Amino acid sequence: MSTSPAVLRMVEVSGAEALWLLEGSALGRLVYTQRELTVIRPGRHTWEYGRLVVRTPAPAAAVPATATYHVDEVRAASGTGWSVTVAGPVDVITDPDEAAHYQRTLTGWTHGPHDTVLRLHPKTVSGFRLARAEP
Repeated sequence: MSTSPAVLRMVEVSGAEALWLLEGSALGRLVYTQRELTVIRPGRHTWEYGRLVVRTPAPAAAVPATATYHVDEVRAASGTGWSVTVAGPVDVITDPDEAAHYQRTLTGWTHGPHDTVLRLHPKTVSGFRLARAEP
């Protein structure tokens, strides 16, 4: 019996499968650049009408015109799971009724100036499954 470590591989998934994985999750990370530094903030999200709505503890004024959102589920013990990245233009949701709706439906970390709801219009969607290589 061999006790050699498992060989893992990354398998690219289609855009449709990547969106399916994204829709089945609720927590990710918003990634953007601010003053030449990479900023990463946690986010709760929902996929609606071909757009990604994200609630994140980031100041609205700091969120640039484009951003990236990353979601993954990786099992530490086996190293298997998946990873999805969506990138594109971002609009901060400023309509008070619409923002209130998402603040009720997407649990956040804080209320106040660092509680931002935004809509990401995907231009690129990519994803990978992290799997064991078959012998």
